[in-house]
Amino acid sequence: MALPAALRSRLRTSTEHHDRPQQYSTSESSPTTTTTNNNKEQPSQPASLDDAGIKRGTRLRRWFALSASFAYLVSWIFLVLVLIGNTSPGPVLSSIYFYKLNLADIIPTSVPNASLINSIAQSIGLHDFYQVGLWNFCEGYENSGITFCSAPRTLYWFNPVEVLMNELLAGATIALPTQVITILSVLRVTSQLMFGFFLTACVLAFVLALLSAPLAVRSRWWSLPLAVASFLEMMLCLAASIVGSVISFAFKYAAEAQSELNIHAEVGAKMFVFMWIATGFSIWGFAVHAGMGCCCTSRRDLRIGRRVMKDGKVERLPEQ
Repeated sequence: MALPAALRSRLRTSTEHHDRPQQYSTSESSPTTTTTNNNKEQPSQPASLDDAGIKRGTRLRRWFALSASFAYLVSWIFLVLVLIGNTSPGPVLSSIYFYKLNLADIIPTSVPNASLINSIAQSIGLHDFYQVGLWNFCEGYENSGITFCSAPRTLYWFNPVEVLMNELLAGATIALPTQVITILSVLRVTSQLMFGFFLTACVLAFVLALLSAPLAVRSRWWSLPLAVASFLEMMLCLAASIVGSVISFAFKYAAEAQSELNIHAEVGAKMFVFMWIATGFSIWGFAVHAGMGCCCTSRRDLRIGRRVMKDGKVERLPEQ
Protein backbone atom coordinates (compact mmCIF):
# COMPACT_ATOMS: atom_id res chain seq x y z
CA MET A 1 0.00 0.00 0.00
CA ALA A 2 1.57 3.29 -1.00
CA LEU A 3 2.03 5.87 1.69
CA PRO A 4 1.01 9.43 1.15
CA ALA A 5 3.74 11.77 -0.04
CA ALA A 6 3.57 13.89 3.10
CA LEU A 7 4.08 10.86 5.35
CA ARG A 8 7.07 9.61 3.32
CA SER A 9 8.70 13.05 3.49
CA ARG A 10 8.28 13.18 7.32
CA LEU A 11 9.77 9.68 7.75
CA ARG A 12 12.80 10.55 5.59
CA THR A 13 13.49 13.72 7.63
CA SER A 14 13.26 11.76 10.88
CA THR A 15 15.71 9.15 9.61
CA GLU A 16 18.29 11.79 8.60
CA HIS A 17 18.12 13.47 12.04
CA HIS A 18 18.60 10.10 13.69
CA ASP A 19 21.73 9.27 11.65
CA ARG A 20 23.56 12.63 12.08
CA PRO A 21 24.65 12.25 15.77
CA GLN A 22 26.30 8.97 14.95
CA GLN A 23 28.32 10.63 12.17
CA TYR A 24 29.28 13.52 14.41
CA SER A 25 30.19 11.17 17.22
CA THR A 26 32.34 9.13 14.91
CA SER A 27 34.07 12.17 13.45
CA GLU A 28 34.68 13.69 16.88
CA SER A 29 35.98 10.53 18.57
CA SER A 30 38.69 9.83 16.03
CA PRO A 31 40.65 13.09 16.64
CA THR A 32 40.50 12.45 20.37
CA THR A 33 41.97 9.03 19.89
CA THR A 34 44.65 10.41 17.60
CA THR A 35 45.52 13.18 20.04
CA THR A 36 45.71 10.71 22.90
CA ASN A 37 47.98 8.44 20.93
CA ASN A 38 50.19 11.33 19.92
CA ASN A 39 50.49 12.43 23.55
CA LYS A 40 51.56 8.94 24.58
CA GLU A 41 54.15 8.60 21.84
CA GLN A 42 55.59 12.10 22.11
CA PRO A 43 57.92 11.58 25.16
CA SER A 44 59.74 8.72 23.47
CA GLN A 45 60.99 11.03 20.73
CA PRO A 46 63.61 13.57 21.93
CA ALA A 47 63.14 17.15 20.92
CA SER A 48 65.70 18.49 18.50
CA LEU A 49 68.47 20.54 20.13
CA ASP A 50 70.80 23.00 18.53
CA ASP A 51 74.49 23.30 19.39
CA ALA A 52 73.78 26.04 21.92
CA GLY A 53 71.29 23.83 23.76
CA ILE A 54 73.73 20.92 23.84
CA LYS A 55 76.46 23.18 25.21
CA ARG A 56 74.17 24.43 27.96
CA GLY A 57 73.10 20.90 28.84
CA THR A 58 76.65 19.54 29.00
CA ARG A 59 78.22 22.56 30.67
CA LEU A 60 78.86 20.84 34.02
CA ARG A 61 80.35 17.75 32.41
CA ARG A 62 82.51 19.88 30.14
CA TRP A 63 83.94 21.82 33.09
CA PHE A 64 84.78 18.64 34.97
CA ALA A 65 86.35 17.11 31.86
CA LEU A 66 88.46 20.25 31.32
CA SER A 67 89.56 20.19 34.96
CA ALA A 68 90.68 16.56 34.54
CA SER A 69 92.55 17.43 31.34
CA PHE A 70 94.25 20.35 33.11
CA ALA A 71 95.16 18.07 36.02
CA TYR A 72 96.84 15.59 33.68
CA LEU A 73 98.68 18.40 31.92
CA VAL A 74 100.09 19.64 35.24
CA SER A 75 100.91 16.07 36.27
CA TRP A 76 102.74 15.51 32.97
CA ILE A 77 104.80 18.69 33.38
CA PHE A 78 106.00 17.69 36.85
CA LEU A 79 106.66 14.11 35.74
CA VAL A 80 108.85 15.46 32.94
CA LEU A 81 110.78 17.47 35.54
CA VAL A 82 111.24 14.29 37.56
CA LEU A 83 112.49 12.44 34.47
CA ILE A 84 115.01 15.06 33.36
CA GLY A 85 116.23 15.96 36.85
CA ASN A 86 119.97 15.55 37.51
CA THR A 87 120.71 14.75 33.83
CA SER A 88 122.83 17.87 33.35
CA PRO A 89 125.32 19.80 35.52
CA GLY A 90 123.41 23.01 34.83
CA PRO A 91 122.10 25.06 37.75
CA VAL A 92 118.44 24.11 37.20
CA LEU A 93 118.51 20.38 36.47
CA SER A 94 121.32 19.69 38.93
CA SER A 95 119.12 20.89 41.79
CA ILE A 96 116.53 18.15 41.09
CA TYR A 97 117.68 14.87 42.63
CA PHE A 98 116.37 12.10 44.88
CA TYR A 99 119.10 12.18 47.51
CA LYS A 100 122.60 13.51 48.03
CA LEU A 101 125.49 11.94 49.95
CA ASN A 102 128.03 14.32 51.46
CA LEU A 103 131.47 12.71 52.00
CA ALA A 104 133.52 15.90 52.36
CA ASP A 105 134.73 14.93 55.83
CA ILE A 106 134.09 11.21 55.83
CA ILE A 107 136.65 10.62 58.60
CA PRO A 108 135.46 12.17 61.88
CA THR A 109 137.65 14.77 63.53
CA SER A 110 137.93 12.52 66.59
CA VAL A 111 140.20 10.22 64.59
CA PRO A 112 143.89 11.17 64.70
CA ASN A 113 145.12 12.82 61.50
CA ALA A 114 141.52 13.03 60.20
CA SER A 115 142.26 16.04 57.98
CA LEU A 116 145.20 14.29 56.39
CA ILE A 117 143.20 11.15 55.72
CA ASN A 118 140.34 13.14 54.16
CA SER A 119 142.81 14.98 51.93
CA ILE A 120 144.36 11.70 50.81
CA ALA A 121 140.90 10.26 50.06
CA GLN A 122 140.06 13.26 47.89
CA SER A 123 143.40 13.13 46.12
CA ILE A 124 142.88 9.53 45.03
CA GLY A 125 139.38 10.17 43.65
CA LEU A 126 136.79 10.51 46.43
CA HIS A 127 134.47 13.47 45.76
CA ASP A 128 132.76 15.67 48.30
CA PHE A 129 129.22 14.72 47.29
CA TYR A 130 127.22 12.33 45.11
CA GLN A 131 123.66 13.04 44.07
CA VAL A 132 121.33 10.59 42.34
CA GLY A 133 118.62 11.10 39.72
CA LEU A 134 116.39 8.75 37.78
CA TRP A 135 118.84 8.21 34.89
CA ASN A 136 122.31 8.77 36.39
CA PHE A 137 124.37 10.26 39.21
CA CYS A 138 126.49 13.37 39.48
CA GLU A 139 129.56 14.08 41.63
CA GLY A 140 131.52 17.15 42.57
CA TYR A 141 133.25 19.25 45.20
CA GLU A 142 131.85 21.81 47.59
CA ASN A 143 134.03 24.66 46.30
CA SER A 144 133.66 23.94 42.56
CA GLY A 145 130.23 22.35 42.22
CA ILE A 146 129.42 19.40 39.98
CA THR A 147 132.38 18.18 37.98
CA PHE A 148 130.97 15.05 36.33
CA CYS A 149 127.61 13.42 35.51
CA SER A 150 127.43 9.84 34.32
CA ALA A 151 125.75 9.06 31.00
CA PRO A 152 121.96 8.53 31.33
CA ARG A 153 120.95 4.87 31.27
CA THR A 154 117.55 3.19 31.15
CA LEU A 155 116.56 1.24 34.27
CA TYR A 156 119.39 2.97 36.14
CA TRP A 157 120.10 2.28 39.80
CA PHE A 158 122.75 3.81 42.00
CA ASN A 159 125.27 1.33 43.40
CA PRO A 160 127.33 3.24 45.98
CA VAL A 161 129.71 0.34 46.59
CA GLU A 162 130.59 0.09 42.91
CA VAL A 163 131.09 3.85 42.55
CA LEU A 164 133.38 4.07 45.59
CA MET A 165 135.42 1.04 44.55
CA ASN A 166 135.91 2.42 41.05
CA GLU A 167 137.11 5.77 42.38
CA LEU A 168 139.15 4.71 45.41
CA LEU A 169 140.36 1.24 44.48
CA ALA A 170 140.71 1.70 40.71
CA GLY A 171 138.08 -0.93 39.88
CA ALA A 172 139.35 -3.60 42.28
CA THR A 173 136.83 -6.10 43.62
CA ILE A 174 136.34 -6.88 47.28
CA ALA A 175 134.23 -9.47 49.03
CA LEU A 176 130.99 -7.98 50.33
CA PRO A 177 128.95 -9.37 53.21
CA THR A 178 125.78 -11.25 52.32
CA GLN A 179 123.63 -8.61 54.01
CA VAL A 180 125.11 -5.88 51.83
CA ILE A 181 124.54 -7.93 48.68
CA THR A 182 120.89 -8.47 49.65
CA ILE A 183 120.36 -4.76 50.28
CA LEU A 184 121.91 -3.90 46.91
CA SER A 185 119.67 -6.42 45.13
CA VAL A 186 116.56 -4.91 46.71
CA LEU A 187 117.80 -1.42 45.79
CA ARG A 188 118.34 -2.48 42.17
CA VAL A 189 114.86 -4.01 41.77
CA THR A 190 113.00 -1.15 43.43
CA SER A 191 114.95 1.51 41.51
CA GLN A 192 114.21 -0.17 38.18
CA LEU A 193 110.52 -0.50 39.07
CA MET A 194 110.42 3.17 39.98
CA PHE A 195 112.05 4.05 36.65
CA GLY A 196 109.47 2.08 34.65
CA PHE A 197 106.54 3.43 36.68
CA PHE A 198 107.54 7.07 36.27
CA LEU A 199 108.15 6.70 32.53
CA THR A 200 104.85 4.90 31.87
CA ALA A 201 102.89 7.36 34.03
CA CYS A 202 104.39 10.27 32.09
CA VAL A 203 103.25 8.79 28.77
CA LEU A 204 99.73 8.06 30.07
CA ALA A 205 99.40 11.54 31.58
CA PHE A 206 100.25 13.13 28.22
CA VAL A 207 97.69 10.96 26.36
CA LEU A 208 94.96 11.64 28.92
CA ALA A 209 95.65 15.38 28.84
CA LEU A 210 94.91 15.37 25.11
CA LEU A 211 91.95 12.97 24.96
CA SER A 212 90.10 13.16 28.27
CA ALA A 213 88.20 16.41 27.62
CA PRO A 214 86.72 15.74 24.14
CA LEU A 215 85.94 12.05 24.76
CA ALA A 216 84.43 12.43 28.22
CA VAL A 217 81.91 15.05 27.06
CA ARG A 218 80.77 13.02 24.07
CA SER A 219 79.34 9.95 25.81
CA ARG A 220 79.24 8.08 29.11
CA TRP A 221 80.59 5.02 27.33
CA TRP A 222 83.96 6.75 27.11
CA SER A 223 84.02 7.18 30.89
CA LEU A 224 84.84 3.50 31.46
CA PRO A 225 88.05 3.30 29.35
CA LEU A 226 89.08 6.76 30.55
CA ALA A 227 88.52 5.77 34.17
CA VAL A 228 90.57 2.58 33.67
CA ALA A 229 93.42 4.50 32.02
CA SER A 230 93.34 7.22 34.68
CA PHE A 231 93.33 4.61 37.45
CA LEU A 232 96.38 2.92 35.92
CA GLU A 233 98.18 6.26 35.57
CA MET A 234 97.33 7.22 39.14
CA MET A 235 98.53 3.89 40.59
CA LEU A 236 101.80 4.00 38.62
CA CYS A 237 102.50 7.57 39.68
CA LEU A 238 101.57 6.85 43.30
CA ALA A 239 103.66 3.68 43.47
CA ALA A 240 106.67 5.40 41.88
CA SER A 241 106.42 8.32 44.31
CA ILE A 242 106.20 5.97 47.29
CA VAL A 243 109.20 3.95 46.12
CA GLY A 244 111.23 7.09 45.43
CA SER A 245 110.42 8.51 48.85
CA VAL A 246 111.26 5.24 50.65
CA ILE A 247 114.60 4.86 48.83
CA SER A 248 115.59 8.47 49.53
CA PHE A 249 114.80 8.37 53.23
CA ALA A 250 116.29 4.87 53.58
CA PHE A 251 119.57 6.10 52.09
CA LYS A 252 119.56 9.07 54.42
CA TYR A 253 118.97 6.88 57.47
CA ALA A 254 121.50 4.21 56.45
CA ALA A 255 124.23 6.75 55.67
CA GLU A 256 123.86 8.74 58.87
CA ALA A 257 123.53 5.61 61.02
CA GLN A 258 127.25 4.82 60.57
CA SER A 259 128.68 6.45 63.66
CA GLU A 260 132.28 5.57 62.75
CA LEU A 261 131.97 7.58 59.52
CA ASN A 262 131.09 11.23 59.12
CA ILE A 263 128.56 10.87 56.27
CA HIS A 264 125.70 13.29 55.76
CA ALA A 265 122.75 12.75 53.47
CA GLU A 266 119.83 14.88 52.38
CA VAL A 267 116.65 14.21 50.46
CA GLY A 268 116.12 16.34 47.35
CA ALA A 269 113.31 18.73 48.28
CA LYS A 270 112.46 19.71 44.69
CA MET A 271 112.26 16.12 43.46
CA PHE A 272 110.14 15.16 46.45
CA VAL A 273 107.71 18.04 45.87
CA PHE A 274 107.53 17.53 42.10
CA MET A 275 106.66 13.84 42.20
CA TRP A 276 103.99 14.27 44.87
CA ILE A 277 102.41 17.23 43.06
CA ALA A 278 102.18 15.02 39.97
CA THR A 279 100.60 12.28 42.09
CA GLY A 280 98.07 14.64 43.62
CA PHE A 281 96.85 15.90 40.24
CA SER A 282 96.68 12.31 38.97
CA ILE A 283 94.40 11.40 41.88
CA TRP A 284 92.12 14.34 41.04
CA GLY A 285 91.96 13.29 37.39
CA PHE A 286 90.95 9.74 38.30
CA ALA A 287 88.29 10.97 40.76
CA VAL A 288 86.73 13.15 38.04
CA HIS A 289 86.62 10.36 35.45
CA ALA A 290 85.24 7.88 37.95
CA GLY A 291 82.48 10.32 38.91
CA MET A 292 81.53 11.18 35.33
CA GLY A 293 80.62 7.54 34.73
CA CYS A 294 77.36 8.08 36.62
CA CYS A 295 77.02 11.85 36.91
CA CYS A 296 76.78 14.87 34.58
CA THR A 297 74.85 14.92 31.30
CA SER A 298 76.73 13.94 28.14
CA ARG A 299 76.01 14.81 24.51
CA ARG A 300 74.69 11.33 23.87
CA ASP A 301 72.19 11.65 26.76
CA LEU A 302 70.62 14.66 25.05
CA ARG A 303 70.69 13.22 21.55
CA ILE A 304 68.96 9.94 22.39
CA GLY A 305 66.49 11.60 24.76
CA ARG A 306 67.70 10.11 28.04
CA ARG A 307 67.89 13.67 29.36
CA VAL A 308 65.84 16.64 28.10
CA MET A 309 66.14 20.40 28.41
CA LYS A 310 63.19 22.01 30.21
CA ASP A 311 63.13 25.68 31.18
CA GLY A 312 66.90 25.86 30.70
CA LYS A 313 67.54 22.89 33.00
CA VAL A 314 68.43 19.28 32.27
CA GLU A 315 65.88 16.76 33.51
CA ARG A 316 65.71 12.99 33.35
CA LEU A 317 62.76 11.51 31.52
CA PRO A 318 60.30 9.65 33.78
CA GLU A 319 60.22 5.88 33.53
CA GLN A 320 57.52 4.61 31.17
